[in-house]
Formats: sequence, structure tokens, C-alpha cells
Amino acid sequence: MLLTYQYKLNPTPEQIVVLEIWGELLRRHWNYALGERLDWLKRTRSQIDRCSLVSEPIGEIPEKPDYYTQASLLKQTKELFPDYKSIYADCQQQNLIRLDKAWKRWLIPDKKGKRGGKPRFKKRGNISSFTFPRVNSPKAGAHLVGNTLKLSKIGEIEVILHRPIPDGFEIKQATILSKADGWYVSFSLEDKTVPELLPIDEIKTNTGIDVGLEKFLTTADGQSIEVPQYYRKAQSKLARQQHQLARKTKGSKNHSKQSNKVAKTHLHVARQRKEFHYHVAHWLVNSYDLIVFENLNIRGLARTRLAKSILDVAWGAFLEIMQAVAVKRGKLTLGVDPRGTSINCSSCGERVEKTMSVRVHSCSCGLVIDRDWNSALNLLKRGSVGLPIPGCGGLGDTQPMKQQVSFVNLRCSRYTACS
Repeated sequence: MLLTYQYKLNPTPEQIVVLEIWGELLRRHWNYALGERLDWLKRTRSQIDRCSLVSEPIGEIPEKPDYYTQASLLKQTKELFPDYKSIYADCQQQNLIRLDKAWKRWLIPDKKGKRGGKPRFKKRGNISSFTFPRVNSPKAGAHLVGNTLKLSKIGEIEVILHRPIPDGFEIKQATILSKADGWYVSFSLEDKTVPELLPIDEIKTNTGIDVGLEKFLTTADGQSIEVPQYYRKAQSKLARQQHQLARKTKGSKNHSKQSNKVAKTHLHVARQRKEFHYHVAHWLVNSYDLIVFENLNIRGLARTRLAKSILDVAWGAFLEIMQAVAVKRGKLTLGVDPRGTSINCSSCGERVEKTMSVRVHSCSCGLVIDRDWNSALNLLKRGSVGLPIPGCGGLGDTQPMKQQVSFVNLRCSRYTACS
């Protein structure tokens, strides 16, 4: 099992300059390597016996570039540009590995036939992270001793260890990254022991969860959580800051300072949302042994007029966090097809057509409940088919009291302990 722990770094001003230089040099190298690949693709995009209808470059067709050919030229790069000698060699190789993975995700579809986006050229400051692939080994470029991280060609940097690294975990790699409020290190930790999942016949509590924009989620037993809307609440502040940024001269120190203020506000919103997701995920995993959720096409939904609200709640990020928390706790999660769950009656199965504006499910069988509650019940029934777990039929004559669970004003004493 792999975990990622992130800690704040406290580098000296001289070390900050070195870190920024490394990021800029690696950005340039990324752009050059990507340009080589795109140039080869452009020259070889048509068959050899015909020409493209679009303008075709003239000249010798270069050899197909890949990670191995580009990594073999690192020595020549250092000879032509001596500044690259100051960068640890493994970091340059990891930069090319990242590009190679992005390139393959774009050209080679996965098992479901989906491909990633086209790799892009990086603007100044875009590459703000680099990776040391080995930590605390004899030939490693990074060594963590106590609260001090020693990096090759950079020196010793103080690490703010707000939580200890778990016993039994091995640090596989360290990624140095820059954020609006400073520099951080992310340690990838590996535990070779596989957590034991709860056997199906031992499941005692289960639920289905329906996510939405009016309520963040609703469970099959009628509990709901309100939407915090962190981005919506920060919009007025962001608008003022961005208006001030637009009045600054680009390239000036005042523009840089104001741009950093905008970035810090966005970072604060992202951290609020992430903390909220972890609180809800831990609450669900502590309360239920099996959680059935809906497999949504979030990318497609984000293209609608509700895009801002959908991206603000970040369902995809929450579902990933919930599944990761469940695995660590040995609990079970199951994704099912959501089609028809809000239309079909959870009690009798009859289709009750309704528009999105209708928030109450009212069926001829006598069942009148909240629309999201009905959908959560259907999700649980759909995910429980064939499983020897407690019954999850319709509500019948007894309907549980619907409760509102609030996490919006909850404050975590140690935020990063939840991440």
C-alpha cells in the first residue's frame, strides 16, 4: 500500500534561489524534449507514398524519440549548457519519465479506450516540482534524518514534521514542490503488508450515497450533508484581488505580489474543500461497512451550465478520497450505474418521471420522500444484488427520521493528519 505524506520545508533564501533555478531549467528541458517528439510526429503523420494536404516540413526525418534516446543525450545537454551540471541527474531523468508517461497516455488508449490530453509546453513557473526517486539508500540523492532533509547539490533543509512517519513504512521517493505559501516535500511511503478487507458475510452496516448540488450527499438512511460552497463564498474576495491584479504592470514586483495573493486564496479554498472531503469520508467509513456510490460522468457534467457548482463540490476528488480511506480501514466500496436511480421508486420499482426542479419523490404506492433519499436507496439496492448482506428493501411503513449532518463549521486540530 502506498501513502503520500506532505510536509512544509523551511529553506534558506539561498536554497530557495537554487530550487527556483532547478525548476526553470527542468521546465526548459521539458519543452525541448516535447518539441522533439511533436516534430517527429508531424514529420511522420502521413504515409510514405503520399503527402499531407497541410504544409509538410522539409528535411531528414529524425529518429523516433523516446525516453531512452532522450535520456542518453543528457550528457550532451550538460556539455552544451553547463547550468544543467548543477542539477542532480536522477531529477533530470524523472523529468523525462513524466513526459514519457504523459506522451503515452495521449497516444495509447487504456483498457476502456480512453486517452489523456495532449502534453503541453510549460510556461515560466509551471514546472514547480522535481522528484528524487530514492531516499535513504546508499546512492540516494535525498536523506531524511530526524527533521532534516539532505538533498544532493542543495544541502540540508529543515522539515516541519507535524506528524511522524508511520512505523513499518519505507520512504520510496521524495518530491519537492512549490506552492503559493512556500516549498513542500511529498514522501511516497510503501507498506508491503496488504490491508485485509472485511469479508462480505461479516458486513453489518451498509448504505448508498447520492451526491448532488443542493445537498453534498444523502445516505440511504436519510442523513444528508449540506454543500459548503467554499469557492462561491470566496468569489467576492477573489474578484477584488483579481481586479487589483489587472491594474498592476505585468512583470513588476507589485504584479508578482498581487498574483501570489490570488494564488494563496485559491490554495486556501482547495485546502478547505479537501479537509471537508476527508471529514465526510472518515464519517462514512466509521459508520458503514459497505458504501455504494454512483459512477458519474463528472467530466461530461462539468461541461453544462452548472460547471462552476459541480467543480466546487468536486465529487470526483471526494470519491477517490473515500475509497482510499475505506481501503486503509478494511471497509468496502462499490460503484454502480446511476441511470434511473432518481426516477424509479425505491419501494415498488415503478418509474416516476420528474424534472430536476422536482425535489420530492411521490409515488402511487404511497411513498413520499426526498428525491435524493430515494436515489440513495436505489443505489444501495442495486449494489446489494447477490450479496449476503442485511436487507435493504423499500422504506415500507416505517420511515426513519431524516437528519442533517453539518461538517461546514468543523475544524480539524491537525489538518494534514486527515490528508
